[in-house]
Amino acid sequence: MSNAVKQGGSGLSVWSHIGHAALIAPFAVFFIAFQIIPMFWVVVNSFWVEADEVWGPGNYLEIFGDAFYAQSFTNSLWLSFASALVGLVISGFCAYSLGKVSPRVRDWMVSFTNMTSNFSGVPLAFAFIIILGFNGSITLMLKSWGLIDNFNVYGINGLFLIYTYFQIPLGILLLFPAFAALKPEWEEAARTMGAGKFVYWTRVAVPVMLPALLGTFTILFANAMGAYASAYALTVGNYNLVTIRIGQLVCGDIFFEPNMAAALSVLLILILGFVTAVYRWLIRRSYHAAR
Repeated sequence: MSNAVKQGGSGLSVWSHIGHAALIAPFAVFFIAFQIIPMFWVVVNSFWVEADEVWGPGNYLEIFGDAFYAQSFTNSLWLSFASALVGLVISGFCAYSLGKVSPRVRDWMVSFTNMTSNFSGVPLAFAFIIILGFNGSITLMLKSWGLIDNFNVYGINGLFLIYTYFQIPLGILLLFPAFAALKPEWEEAARTMGAGKFVYWTRVAVPVMLPALLGTFTILFANAMGAYASAYALTVGNYNLVTIRIGQLVCGDIFFEPNMAAALSVLLILILGFVTAVYRWLIRRSYHAAR
């Protein structure tokens, strides 16, 4: 009897594993087709030097030796870091404020934030041009008040604003659950022991939320590094960013060099992979320190 039960249980377990595999199979197919295979194609073709028609690191050597490509990485890294940091600070205050309002207002604000997080790309750039362009409504108003003189939304200032803008809703959605995990009893206990708000946030709240803050910063940084449509639509490709360089090399408006674009893409993947690895190392370190 027991052997029969074991055999029956073993059979059910096998069918259960088959069922789970069948459920995950469509995702696996799409992941391989749209992630693994394209990435493999990009890596392989990045070593094909079309000018010499040979395989080798020629594309990478040209990138490392060209100041124009180096500037594109510098601009992208600076813009991504600055917009992620400012977006993290602003979204942190906003997410904390959501926990202090009524549930009805909070639900409405979360829904609104979820909607605005999808407002990006060309429509967002067009909105910035309308309100902050040379003849934009807000630009003309601020000039009439004497607050600005020669603001240019089509340069680095406009890119910083538009990047920070689409970082904030995503940061709020990522940080709101982390702030909700902070228990009011912790702040009350800190006050009972004579600690003020500054001590509570620096010694209790921030260390507890450090993994969420680092994770959110990493996602915002990657989100900015991979942004293309907003930057291209706002500057018409005139500002030197990695994604714009990749797009122009693939589109072939001036030069059609898909293999050079593949090499730039591989370097971009390596940068994002390094940032992710550092984030995971910091998370493990903070976890062991907490223990």
